[in-house]
Amino acid sequence: MIDISASTVERRDRPSSAVIPMPEATPMQMLAIAVQQGADLSKIEKLMELQQRWDGERARKAFVAAMSAFKAEPMRILKSKQVNIPGGAKFAHATLADVVDGVVTGLSKHGLSHKWELHQEGDRVTVTCIVTHEDGHSERTSLSGLPDDSGKKNGIQQIASTVTYLQRYTLMAATGLAAKDMDDDGRGAGKPLKTEQAPEGYENWHVDMTALADEGLEKLTTAWSASKPEFRRYVIKFDEQWWKETKAKASKVPS
Repeated sequence: MIDISASTVERRDRPSSAVIPMPEATPMQMLAIAVQQGADLSKIEKLMELQQRWDGERARKAFVAAMSAFKAEPMRILKSKQVNIPGGAKFAHATLADVVDGVVTGLSKHGLSHKWELHQEGDRVTVTCIVTHEDGHSERTSLSGLPDDSGKKNGIQQIASTVTYLQRYTLMAATGLAAKDMDDDGRGAGKPLKTEQAPEGYENWHVDMTALADEGLEKLTTAWSASKPEFRRYVIKFDEQWWKETKAKASKVPS
């Protein structure tokens, strides 16, 4: 005969003090319960607004996570177009196709896509790059500029040149990417090899300064003086040709 002690029975009968966590109710579940209970319209509308905000925050977090994963992968944008200015500089730059080819596959891998919106007010052209995650969250990057009147372009070609330029740089700014030379042979004679990484935020600053050239030399030089010292040092060491061309463009803007 098995003897079961009272103390054993008491331990078995005693309620457990452990707290079992309940799953968090989502706004959609709360909305379904409210409808079942015959809640009034104002309460249902508030729950619907709460659901929209909840969905929006989830989509934003998914966008941030996807963009972080995208940026963590090594990516290289080639400068395939060789430019030879008679009597001037020789350099290579990344075309719009180079930039798109470099980022589209990586973006789609993480559920991201991009598109551009164009707007023109007077002579000023504005291009906005919109990067969207599959969950619905989007972020926008805009740059503006005047028609590119260099060379012998007609009016339409001037606008098209500016649009292409702005599309290229808004996409690079929106994705946080930098263009690199194709190889050592692509460097102009005497151009130093880039052996150090650009300072954090340099690419976005580079894009902003390029766009600011359309506002004239005074604003450009004022912004230069107010810029971070590490940006100016990097330009002098590795990007001096760009700075000369940007100042030359700004000097042509009527004061």
